[in-house]
Amino acid sequence: MTRLSVEMLAADPVEPITSAGHAQLGIAVLLGIAVIVLLITKFKLHAFLSLTIGSLALGAFAGAPLDKVITSFTAGLGSTVAGVGVLIALGAILGKMLADSGGADQIVDTILAKATPRSMPWTMVLIASVIGLPLFFEVGIVLLIPVVLMVAKRGNYSLMRIGIPALAGLSVMHGLVPPHPGPLVAIDAVDANLGVTLALGVLIAIPTVIIAGPVFSKYAARWVDVPAPDRMIPQRASETLDKRPGFGATLATILLPVVLMLLKALVDIIVDDPENVLQRTFDVIGNPLIALLVAVIVGIFTLLRPAGFGKDRLSGLVEKGLAPIAGILLIVGAGGGFKQTLIDSGVGQMILEISKDWSIPALLLAWLIAVAIRLATGSATVATVSAAGLVAPLAADMSTTHAALLVLAIGAGSLFFSHVNDAGFWLVKEYFGLNVGQTIKTWSVMETIISVVAGALVLLLSLVI
Repeated sequence: MTRLSVEMLAADPVEPITSAGHAQLGIAVLLGIAVIVLLITKFKLHAFLSLTIGSLALGAFAGAPLDKVITSFTAGLGSTVAGVGVLIALGAILGKMLADSGGADQIVDTILAKATPRSMPWTMVLIASVIGLPLFFEVGIVLLIPVVLMVAKRGNYSLMRIGIPALAGLSVMHGLVPPHPGPLVAIDAVDANLGVTLALGVLIAIPTVIIAGPVFSKYAARWVDVPAPDRMIPQRASETLDKRPGFGATLATILLPVVLMLLKALVDIIVDDPENVLQRTFDVIGNPLIALLVAVIVGIFTLLRPAGFGKDRLSGLVEKGLAPIAGILLIVGAGGGFKQTLIDSGVGQMILEISKDWSIPALLLAWLIAVAIRLATGSATVATVSAAGLVAPLAADMSTTHAALLVLAIGAGSLFFSHVNDAGFWLVKEYFGLNVGQTIKTWSVMETIISVVAGALVLLLSLVI
């Protein structure tokens, strides 16, 4: 297992923007995070503004010149948005195409038609995981909740027995599998290989979602037995369409970017020659920007055309798909700015220096930092980008696989115990018609199981690869 080591300190650190000692710097970090937490939880300020103010506060508490703090923050924001902004936009467009064309409904209905009552929880995990690949968590919930409620009501199933597996599938994809924003930002921050991270993320996601989904749902259904609320069953997209795309074409379109990125990783491993024509070709094809762009273009013909969408509707669909992600882009960007402020203040180097004699594994440290920020801010994305900035120096001497595992450790920690300061908590509560206590016993516990199981699997894999 990769541990903190003296050798890591050999790397030439970037000259920090402050001369603060470890004590002042440590206090500045705590106060900076406290400002973010207070603004998000107490004053209900948007996470973008909270992160911006928290970054400036961190620099001020550390005694850094304000102009340098502003430069660090804006540079971090710009580089983060440049790195993942287009990917988030393309993912949103693909998700909107999937929803509005009725393709998502086609996948759901096809799988449910073949499911038995005994296999229904496992079917819901499969549906959520497949649909969750290109969709943001919030979009996935909005898309899947009508299905969950209809299945529970028509089949007389326990809402938790059906709902928890679906939520687990979405949440695991969101935290561990690129091209979701959190993993992408962490990959960029620690300079990990996207293909390797994707492959290991899927490997860890499978057992994690099984334990947190179908297995845990048995207990959740006993603890909380509530009926599906009729008021939350909206009209589905495909009910307003004369036709919808086929099951095979829809599934192929969803999986296309993932397959292209995995093929790139496979060719990189087998060929291992940057000058080789085949490897250079797949470096382009498997680039996440190209992979998602190809999926969007293919989706025009496989999803929109069969549903009767003409050229005039395409522009409007793209515009509607992009609108909801403005907040996400700003939060991710501001998180990158906060990360860069941490790095330029010398926080990463401080962590290396004060922990060089610790016996704690680097991957466990990354998980714990992400857990702490997740509990404090309630945002998995904020936890991921902030933790990635703090532990990025740990990846300096790591192998390709261990750098990927560092990303996954951060992602696992960022999902720990969602509670009242998390928007997802309230989204689940309202959609499922639960009270706060019931939401904690089901959703919050499920998120904790995902975090702990995925974190343990990351540590286990680090021992064998």
